[in-house]
Amino acid sequence: MQMNDFVNPKTQAMNLIRYIGDEVIKTGEPIERLEDFKDIVHSASEILACQLVYELRKKEIIQFYSSQDFLIGKSSFRAVNLTLEGWERYELEKRGQLDEGYGFLAMKFNDDELDEFVRSVLKPAVKTGTGFEVIDMRDRPVAGIIDDILRIKIRNAKFVIVDLTHDNNGAYWEAGYAEGLGKPVIYICNEEKFKTQSTHFDTNHCTTIPWASEGDIKPFQEQLIATIKRSLDDNPEEAQHELL
Repeated sequence: MQMNDFVNPKTQAMNLIRYIGDEVIKTGEPIERLEDFKDIVHSASEILACQLVYELRKKEIIQFYSSQDFLIGKSSFRAVNLTLEGWERYELEKRGQLDEGYGFLAMKFNDDELDEFVRSVLKPAVKTGTGFEVIDMRDRPVAGIIDDILRIKIRNAKFVIVDLTHDNNGAYWEAGYAEGLGKPVIYICNEEKFKTQSTHFDTNHCTTIPWASEGDIKPFQEQLIATIKRSLDDNPEEAQHELL
């Protein structure tokens, strides 16, 4: 695991809650022994991972018996399970009702024009205009099955931006998954493509923000920021919950 694989403590906590819930559902029993699990939560060290476990117990999210001294990073946690509060958070995450405060971008990769536009225009505009970082599947790399990672990143996103320029099947699937979870979904498309070919009939009636890599980028930036803010305002607050 590389250093850029490590994620913030809230994400680590959700990784652990998800792991415990998945394992308990598989067996119908508490986890007999939890140890050497820093890679599961994507923590920088076993000591920090152990500290996270104790913090979650203090918050009455997980329960366990422990042995050995976590200060030396060798704790072994036995009979590990989620509390009722923990199971509620687990279910909320599965339904996409928790978010980590970022936007997720669904797009075709390895298109030079789109990649440069995303890097130099889209991501900086959203960060400056809304305060939210926009990530895609190339950011925050973690180990695991790519389909599962994709679902998790969409479930934990605050909103999803989908580029329809290339009629990419993956981008359409990601849009549908996000729509099904009730996430705010913002569609964008290359201006020339949108004018001449439009998009699939299931989305051509949706608000779509055209972009161009040449010329004045300010109208795109302003419309994108305004649409994100409006989408978040329209999203019922009660449908979103704090991660921790």
